[in-house]
Amino acid sequence: MKPRVFVETSVLSDLTALPSGDIVRAAHQQMTLEWWAQRDRFELFVSEMVLAEAGRGDPTAAGRRLAAAEGLQVHSASVEAQALAAALLRSAAMPPKAAVDAAHVAIATAHGLEFVLTWYCAHLANAVTRPRIEAACRRAGFQPPVICTPEELTTQEEQ
Repeated sequence: MKPRVFVETSVLSDLTALPSGDIVRAAHQQMTLEWWAQRDRFELFVSEMVLAEAGRGDPTAAGRRLAAAEGLQVHSASVEAQALAAALLRSAAMPPKAAVDAAHVAIATAHGLEFVLTWYCAHLANAVTRPRIEAACRRAGFQPPVICTPEELTTQEEQ
């Protein structure tokens, strides 16, 4: 069975963006391209919210993001996911301004996915917030996914 991965919007953005002049962002883009080339080792998912986010902004860029997401399995915000997102915010595992990010984590968690793949480090792939998110998920009766960047998510064949 392949590891199941929730692909957050920032990954689609870095995958499809024009090359950045910022050295850190350019490195993220390159790592994302390399990870994406190996994506068949994983079962990939997005949510309706990811598709909505990906479809915003410049129409050309949005089209590239949505094209990259084409064919990925789509999960919706179930009742369980909505309740977990509220619990993540209520417990202060994530700040109120991170409601969309809480929904991403909650959807992945409620659907039993093993990983949330993201480049968003302010509220998601963050060494301070990850333990809070994991604890809130466990308190709600769920096994939390591993929140990580494309650089961190490898399979045994890649190592």
